Amino acid sequence: MRFLFKTSYAQDIALAKHGGHRFWYALLGLALLAAPWALDEYWLAQLNFVLIYSVVGLGLMLLAGFTGQFSIGHAAFLGTGAYTQGVLVNLGVPFPLAMVAAALLSAAVGVVVAMPALRVKGIYLGIATLAFGFIVEEVFARWESVTGGNAGLHVKSPRLAGIDFGGGEAFYFVCLVTTILCTLGVLNLLRAPTGRAFVAIRDSEVSAQSMGIHLARYKTLSFAVSAALAGLGGALYAHKISFLSPDQFSILQSIDLLLMVVIGGLGSVHGVFLGAIFLISMPQLIAMSKDWLPEAIGQAPGLQGLVYGVVLIAFVLFEPMGLYGRWLKIRTWLQLFPFYRRGMFKRQKSFTKSDRLK
Repeated sequence: MRFLFKTSYAQDIALAKHGGHRFWYALLGLALLAAPWALDEYWLAQLNFVLIYSVVGLGLMLLAGFTGQFSIGHAAFLGTGAYTQGVLVNLGVPFPLAMVAAALLSAAVGVVVAMPALRVKGIYLGIATLAFGFIVEEVFARWESVTGGNAGLHVKSPRLAGIDFGGGEAFYFVCLVTTILCTLGVLNLLRAPTGRAFVAIRDSEVSAQSMGIHLARYKTLSFAVSAALAGLGGALYAHKISFLSPDQFSILQSIDLLLMVVIGGLGSVHGVFLGAIFLISMPQLIAMSKDWLPEAIGQAPGLQGLVYGVVLIAFVLFEPMGLYGRWLKIRTWLQLFPFYRRGMFKRQKSFTKSDRLK
């Protein structure tokens, strides 16, 4: 009896629930380890961006997808981490310590933003974070003695013990290890009582408070952890770009980040990576498709924004669970084939926050 209890408990807390999960995750791990030697420099750089945006997306997903606190100014945390990393590395601080400092400073900024944001929710919270994003962008532009202002800031290559980690393969593994550690940390946080409190707040603040969950404390913690992950992604972003300017962290960047988690699938860690792949690959696909489109359309300004808007509307109307939700339906269809019922997926409804107790 004790053996069965231990086995059941081990299966409940395991990240990989069965052998199929372990096989596919191991195969994915091998593919990622072999990527530097299988891909050329351009595609390896794109994979680096996918990993960097995945780290930032994990933070935004934790805040928006699991706590229900939408942020339209998340690029401010990304920029805070990037500038902190750039300034410290240029001063000679080892890049791992600079990354820790970037995460901590971004978390502190997240706490500052969370305090006034505790009094508002919904669209008003989005407006508050949007205003914060504008303020931080202006600080980056005006604080010329630290950030370089509109002239920009050059970031030195990451070095540790005389070893340059700015090269293609070395920096890729820095991004890969950071992404894996952040993913494991978020997964374990969501399985802990703290993560369950986040989800309870997302579903119904009234019910969460009635169960003894301190709303202000957990909302502030969610903002802090989300900002720390965004700052950590910003530190990697600074080394990848090697040049920082305030316009890189504008409202458009914040919208791209929010678009990433919505299209990937709100409330899903897997959706973060699918959304990051979409965010990085979509501009490439649009650029390649311009040659096949009429010149009046292919060369029209704002084509990328138009495509993004159409895709977002399509997902909101027809697939609110995002790319990961679509994959779950395909997987269920394959499992039930040929015994599925026609239209069974069309009737599925999805929401991440209850409207009953507003």
